[in-house]
Amino acid sequence: MKRLLISAGLALGLLASAHAAIDTFEFANEAERQRYRNLVEELRCPKCQNQNIADSDAPIAMDLRNEIYRMLEEGKSNDEIIDFLVSRYGDFVLYKPPLTSRTLLLWYGPAGLLVLGFGVLGVIVLRRRGEQKNRSAAGLSLDEQARLAALLDQASQDKKDR
Repeated sequence: MKRLLISAGLALGLLASAHAAIDTFEFANEAERQRYRNLVEELRCPKCQNQNIADSDAPIAMDLRNEIYRMLEEGKSNDEIIDFLVSRYGDFVLYKPPLTSRTLLLWYGPAGLLVLGFGVLGVIVLRRRGEQKNRSAAGLSLDEQARLAALLDQASQDKKDR
């Protein structure tokens, strides 16, 4: 009985993951099919963020696949299709957006944050070192500081005498 329940659970789990959208587009030749495949795999789904249009089950991805197919049927080039989608959804639909003034933060933001983080870390470390020095000196009374200085002088004299 236990095996039957486990088998049923596995079967349901496999069926749940197999509900991906299947597009049934008719292409004139294999080159057109490959062009379509390349386009839907290199463009990002606006809703799913890190999934391409081909793999996404979102309704907008389905609409975009239909739109790309329609534009291919109209004889538009890959650049025209990509330009249309970029004008409509922004550079976000591209996995590798162009380097422009609008995308500088996207390209160099992570490196800037990393440098800023190391700068903050350096400031924190330097402040703590300064505080430790101040605490060690401030923790002694004037008599104790004088006695410590005398002992250090005596130790340095002993080293010279050896």
